Amino acid sequence: MNLPDSIRDQLRERMWRIADDIDWLALGPTEKTQQYENWTKDPEVGGVLERYMAVGQVRVYIKDSLLKDHPRARRADQDKPFRMLGLDGKVGVTRVFIKPHGRLLSDGRIVCWGRAADWKAILLAVFERSFTIRDAKSFAAILTESAGKYSDTTARSVVIEAAKRLKIEKLIWDS
Repeated sequence: MNLPDSIRDQLRERMWRIADDIDWLALGPTEKTQQYENWTKDPEVGGVLERYMAVGQVRVYIKDSLLKDHPRARRADQDKPFRMLGLDGKVGVTRVFIKPHGRLLSDGRIVCWGRAADWKAILLAVFERSFTIRDAKSFAAILTESAGKYSDTTARSVVIEAAKRLKIEKLIWDS
């Protein structure tokens, strides 16, 4: 396949913009499958790719190459978690974490965020990072994509209790 970099970049930018518009991170598997089908049939996406690869490869290329990094890139952005915590954009960040995403603020507070389904890893990351970094404090965990199973108070109760026991000051749910 000889897909020029400029065309790949244009397609990726177009698809990421669409993904943001339709709230890709909140879509279920059925909706994502339908959107992959839409992109595959779209003359400006699938039609362009068909010039460089077999028709049967288009959907796989869209999923595994063009859209693969979108969720991680969007989840890594600190703007939304900071807004949810009431932190202004000028707050100092001295360290950036991934897996799960988080920040060490200049005043020593640890903030981590990620999908509610990954709550154990997120809460433990806040705790572990504050434990291993001198003068750090377990400040906040933001749990996103919590509309399904974790919209139920019973399902949330174990998470809330774990955050209390780990002495995490703030636990925020975002659907």
